[in-house]
Amino acid sequence: MSNYIEAFLPMIKGAILYTIPLSIISFICGIAIGVIVALIRINHSKNPLSNLAKAICQFYISIIRGTPLLVQLFIIFYGLPNIGITLDPFISAIIAFSLSIGAYSSETIRASILAVPKGQWEAGWSIGLTNSDTFIKIIAPQALKIALPTLSNTFIALVKDTSLASVVLVAELFRQAQTIASQNYEFLRVYSQAALIYWIICIGLGYLQTRLEAKFSKHL
Repeated sequence: MSNYIEAFLPMIKGAILYTIPLSIISFICGIAIGVIVALIRINHSKNPLSNLAKAICQFYISIIRGTPLLVQLFIIFYGLPNIGITLDPFISAIIAFSLSIGAYSSETIRASILAVPKGQWEAGWSIGLTNSDTFIKIIAPQALKIALPTLSNTFIALVKDTSLASVVLVAELFRQAQTIASQNYEFLRVYSQAALIYWIICIGLGYLQTRLEAKFSKHL
């Protein structure tokens, strides 16, 4: 029994100190990137700077969605030192996960904004609201309600994807499991324990997702 507890404690510590903070920070940064990219892409301005920004955003989305996250992690942590940029493992993981979440969430956010009926814009203008006020007070809440299920699932997927941070030496949950398994050679038991912890975390997040969606459905 003590062997089970001895294996669980480092993994739980890794989850608390690295897996969960890495997930939260990366998700917040990724959503911020996603919102900016989405707004740039739905901008109807035809000036050269706007077109350039759209092209950059489309290139960013294409390269992030078209390459494996693991490769992106390796480029940031192991590749950038070749040009004199050395980053802490945790920071490297945050950058990689944030860029990934930003690319995928931008499409969700953009589609959600466009899914709001155009009549909602006209309703805002009819009561004297500016474009920005109409977006913030009328469009954004409705778009958030539409995007929430997908974004919530993205966050849950991110929690599991943080296991990839083990390859850049972040001492998160799975890295701890690898260390323990390499010492006692009980790979099945240790990795099953790690899977159980991930499962419990995701069950909790799924419950919060359901409550959050119910709350938004009630108030919007």
